[in-house]
Amino acid sequence: VTLALAYSGSFSWELVPGYCLAQLAGAFTGAIVVWFHYYLHWKVTHNPAEKLAVFCTGPAIRSNVHNLISEIIGTAVLILGLLTIGANKFTEGLNPLVVGLLIVSIGVSLGGTTGFAVNPARDLGPRLAHFILPIAGKGSSDWAYAWVPVVGPVIGGVMGAWLYQLLF
Repeated sequence: VTLALAYSGSFSWELVPGYCLAQLAGAFTGAIVVWFHYYLHWKVTHNPAEKLAVFCTGPAIRSNVHNLISEIIGTAVLILGLLTIGANKFTEGLNPLVVGLLIVSIGVSLGGTTGFAVNPARDLGPRLAHFILPIAGKGSSDWAYAWVPVVGPVIGGVMGAWLYQLLF
């Protein structure tokens, strides 16, 4: 969202690095809270994939090309929707509800293929936490797939902002 807003001219490019780092730090910190919350579960859950799924996204069917396309589409729809919602004054008081419904709609319709990261920090911060935290039997953090939920939302965000500028 931050990159898309900067691309569309709604946000200063100078602020982008700081906001991206803050989002990553927030996602990492949130993952640590989740780790504490599930602390007793780590010992009784033996499947490493289930442990990883608590932290980050993963594909239902592993196909990097198709998973990348899924992330691009989901993020483009999110950005197009956010920019449209933000531009309309008649929804101003309802924006949080409308944005929430947009995110739920994306999750229900497009999220099944990848878990819909739609923001690189949503996957990367928790994946880093999974990598660093001492979780018994956790297995791999699946770095071979980690680029998909990072690159897809970046491309999709720019595409969504571009589509908005093209259409409106």
